[in-house]
Amino acid sequence: MSSGTSPTVVRRRLAAELRELRRQSNLNRKQVADAVGIAESTVTKIENNSTAPAFSVVSVMLDLYEVEGEQRQFLLTLAREARKRGWWQSYKGKGAIPEWFEVYVGMESAACRLNHYDSELIPGLLQTADYYGAYLGTAPAAASAEDIERKIEFRLARQDRLTASDELELWSIMNEACIRRMVGGRATMKAQLRHLMEISTRPNVTLQVLPFETGSHAAMDGSFIAIEFPDPWPPVVYLESQSDARYLEDPAVVQGYNVVFNHLRAKSLSVEDSLALIAQVGRDL
Repeated sequence: MSSGTSPTVVRRRLAAELRELRRQSNLNRKQVADAVGIAESTVTKIENNSTAPAFSVVSVMLDLYEVEGEQRQFLLTLAREARKRGWWQSYKGKGAIPEWFEVYVGMESAACRLNHYDSELIPGLLQTADYYGAYLGTAPAAASAEDIERKIEFRLARQDRLTASDELELWSIMNEACIRRMVGGRATMKAQLRHLMEISTRPNVTLQVLPFETGSHAAMDGSFIAIEFPDPWPPVVYLESQSDARYLEDPAVVQGYNVVFNHLRAKSLSVEDSLALIAQVGRDL
């Protein structure tokens, strides 16, 4: 589960590049479809990142757009990488990963840094198996025990990024509610808080708690994740709801969320005081 180049990130970049090249060529999608020999709907899916185009299709598109030299080689490399399978795809169809979440996992796998703000739940990369299992069991239409086990297995596999040789940098700001809300009973919660203390000793993990006493703050409308990638991939902000997700890529919007995250860092307890509070909450249990 190392980072490197994730096919998810590659495919998004390829889609954006092909869409922009078509616009620069003053061609509509039907004209491209007719010239390439594919359906207009296929051009739409390629440009909307709904499908990974065949290498031969990309090659003909680049001929049409008169793309040569280094740019052509770069885009053909993207076309090859975009059709590879990500490690997480082995969990598809097993009840472990909803389709709408797959894109995020691909991005997480390619990321070099995540800036997390969580308002209610300890972030998935820091959850213990028992904590996550207890959370899953509270859903109104709870999954089967087998599905829950698969989801936990997949969650733990994602956490490998924190200890891999190309370890992911994680800066997690948790609202105080995250460490105080009882999930799974006292024993489960104590073990979860103890895990936070242990994982915080890693040099690539930074934890802060946003205390209740802070009062109002700039992220009261919900949790978010700012995802950073190695060059040349641009950053993305991820927003999640109960059944789907949004990916914000406009540079001005992404920068706005970075400003909010820095605001939260300033409002939160220091790392030392955050860990002291986590330890105290654990002792109080």
